[in-house]
Amino acid sequence: MKEFNINSLVRKNILQLQPYVSFRDHNEFENPVFLDANESPFGEFNRYPDSTQKKLKQKLSEIKNISVDQIAIGNGSDELIDLIIKVFCEPKNDSVLVMNPSFAMYGLYASINENQVVKLNLNENFEIEKYDFLNVIKENQLKIFFLCSPNNPTGNSIEDIEFYIKNFNGIVVVDEAYIEFSGKKSSIELLEKYPNLIVLQTFSKAWGMAGARVGVAYSSKEIIKLINTVKSPYNINSLSLNKILEAINIQYNIIENIKNTLKEIFWLENEFQTINCIKKVYPTDANFFLIEFKDSEKVYEKLLEKEILTSKRSPQIPNCIRINVGNREENIQLIQVLKSIES
Repeated sequence: MKEFNINSLVRKNILQLQPYVSFRDHNEFENPVFLDANESPFGEFNRYPDSTQKKLKQKLSEIKNISVDQIAIGNGSDELIDLIIKVFCEPKNDSVLVMNPSFAMYGLYASINENQVVKLNLNENFEIEKYDFLNVIKENQLKIFFLCSPNNPTGNSIEDIEFYIKNFNGIVVVDEAYIEFSGKKSSIELLEKYPNLIVLQTFSKAWGMAGARVGVAYSSKEIIKLINTVKSPYNINSLSLNKILEAINIQYNIIENIKNTLKEIFWLENEFQTINCIKKVYPTDANFFLIEFKDSEKVYEKLLEKEILTSKRSPQIPNCIRINVGNREENIQLIQVLKSIES
């Protein structure tokens, strides 16, 4: 990748913005009387949460071996995706690159911001062809590349991620929502080498905290400062912060969730081999399977009839359904219905 000043990629009006600063969150007090923020003096949750999420960032800093100044916290990864686009993409002017198929929200937030979405089609194994990638970036002026690994909805990890980071003359966002299930190394290790890299992770999947809505961005201090400039002042509520800190402190959620999920993946893989209506099960590094059926519409409707909710991926991925790994009881119900469907 060519060297560049990160500010050359940022929207000019964003560079001129001054972030909202909560006086109390940037100062230390022993016995404060809070009369500054028009809060009620009564109630269990009457105070605003820490706008800087200091305690959570400090914990993540210790776990990831990264500076606190290189961490931004979002209301789910969705908010962070939206903020990254707002920081770097001029509406009606700039373009983003997304893998196809991949997580739909990259394109949605880009479109909301009136940015063009360029799609990089994956091959039959849902891998990126490097030749296609090099052609696409040569033919288009692109600001951001959203690279999801393991990819949703295909389940596979993208190989040689560093190649795409170093060859892209813009911001590369590596979305690692499912990284804990894969056993792969995180791209966080590449942050010091590549100033154009942002790594997204979440507490929604392996941690089992989807209801808390907490995502994390890791990047350079310069990029994190920009994200914090455009984010809402109190974007993470006190309940979510407390629950996430509790989960980190005991480490139970992630250890047990990963162990049990991997156990169920192995069980399901064996069961899928006995089912006639299945044509192909794609390899997965995530907590879901992408499965090609002989008649996906028939299978989807039958599962829905039994109140088993799945994600229909056809016509984008013909005859395919994405199926989440549940607990054993849920997985048994799934297998029983699939076995009852005539091929």
